[in-house]
Amino acid sequence: MAKQEPVELSEYERQRQENIAQRDKLLKQLALDASSAGLGPGQKPKPARSANAHRKKPAVKKIKEEIVPRRTSSRIAGIEADSEVAKRKAEEEYVAVQEAARVKRQRVSGPLDLSEVQVAGKGWDKNENFLVDVVSRGANPYERTFGDEEIKETTDKELRALREKMSGLELYDGFEPNRIKITPERIYSLGFHPVAEKPLVFAGDKLGNLGLFDASQSSPSVKKEGIKSEDQDEEDEEEDDPDPNITSFHLHTRTISSFQFSPHNPSHLYTSSYDSSLRLLDLTASSSTEIYAPTDTSLDEPISGVEMDPHSPHLLYFSRLDGHVGRVDTRASPDTVEVFELSEKKIGGFSLNPSVPHFIATASLDRTMRVWDLRKLSGKRGGPQLPALCGEHESRLSVSHAAFNAAGQVATASYDDTVKIHSFEGMSGWEAGRELGEQEMKPSSVVRHNNQTGRWVTILRAQWQLRPQDNVHRFCIGNMNRFVDIYTSKGEQLAQLGGDGITAVPAVAQFHPTNDWVAAGTASGKLCLWM
Repeated sequence: MAKQEPVELSEYERQRQENIAQRDKLLKQLALDASSAGLGPGQKPKPARSANAHRKKPAVKKIKEEIVPRRTSSRIAGIEADSEVAKRKAEEEYVAVQEAARVKRQRVSGPLDLSEVQVAGKGWDKNENFLVDVVSRGANPYERTFGDEEIKETTDKELRALREKMSGLELYDGFEPNRIKITPERIYSLGFHPVAEKPLVFAGDKLGNLGLFDASQSSPSVKKEGIKSEDQDEEDEEEDDPDPNITSFHLHTRTISSFQFSPHNPSHLYTSSYDSSLRLLDLTASSSTEIYAPTDTSLDEPISGVEMDPHSPHLLYFSRLDGHVGRVDTRASPDTVEVFELSEKKIGGFSLNPSVPHFIATASLDRTMRVWDLRKLSGKRGGPQLPALCGEHESRLSVSHAAFNAAGQVATASYDDTVKIHSFEGMSGWEAGRELGEQEMKPSSVVRHNNQTGRWVTILRAQWQLRPQDNVHRFCIGNMNRFVDIYTSKGEQLAQLGGDGITAVPAVAQFHPTNDWVAAGTASGKLCLWM
């Protein structure tokens, strides 16, 4: 059979075949798109029911979409393509889209309610506005909140006299504060030597250095100021003013968190550190010896505070950052130390009652201030033991420190921007393990105080004057506006100490045990002193 010759298609037929092929291709593509979008014919097979199918899925929050002009079909509306009506319709849609975009970019001049402009996150409730406290916590350097006006308005004669007395303390003028760099690094602990004849200030810093400054010295330029002759040569006037004499010792390898002079021997200084050790600095023998440290050198148990029993010259107490409080007899070996777990979280500070030292107050990251009685221990001897809990008070945020005074009052500073004073009367007559009710643990006074130190300022702590000569108990605490505040045990402010040359927050503040001297240290290792 002869092979048929292919029929040559005309130009019209070839064009028609190409149009048919393009149409079939387009229809196939549309069918694929519709199938992937779930719009194709037929029903999808039902998926197998899972075990968790009965659980109700959380509702998906609908996102409010912007309303824009909707596009409409000209063919369905009966408008011919390329007609004047179609062109006019396209122009109107284009103008509408451009106007919507312009309105979206336009600046809003009127007031805005945050509940209306929130775009993500939890629904905004202005009644629970946490930003109010955040904004109010900001420091305002050199802005006073207490001064001469408040003193003049005081009607109580005794209170006014005390305010005038404490506000009359003057900034030490022997050297400018920014020249008294008592430690190389940030100050964490500070205090006076108990001697009343001479102001000797000690300070511990972040790297384990202990600095000593004798405030009885003064700058040679200050001494010569009163006797300077008018004919003095210019060369003498241009002489360099020497820096103050400061002695520094590297006693620990990490932060010196606290120290205390022995109430039985003023030449003995006990220091605690984040390097997990307690040391005794003997000022007479010029030596420092280790009193306590973990027997296992690999253990990291940072110590946050140290205090000595005022009635026992050999009994030392300390607190750790892991929530433990220890008691060590300096005459015994370190492995005989007693350790009590008083909190599951960090204990930032603790204090013994100076009058009845078997009572101890602790401040913890778990937002509580607790009072314990060490006379009554629960647990088996040789095993874990726990002193009796007298009571606890919970704050809104973590409590940084708790300090006892001789009258049985505890002052705490916490991150809820308060200083609270708890009064416990007649503690010397309490029976062992006495339990206090919620009402008895409530603070007798609450003082609003900005305690938001941030990362670069040492935590603010309220510190009592140990033995005030006028028997009026008072405490001092650093102020974020670069002052030091002084309050009575009733929460009445007595003074706000400041002065020229204070260029940082004097965060670590401390009274002399008996004299009306106040010292404070900054994050740059500088010392401020009022006398």
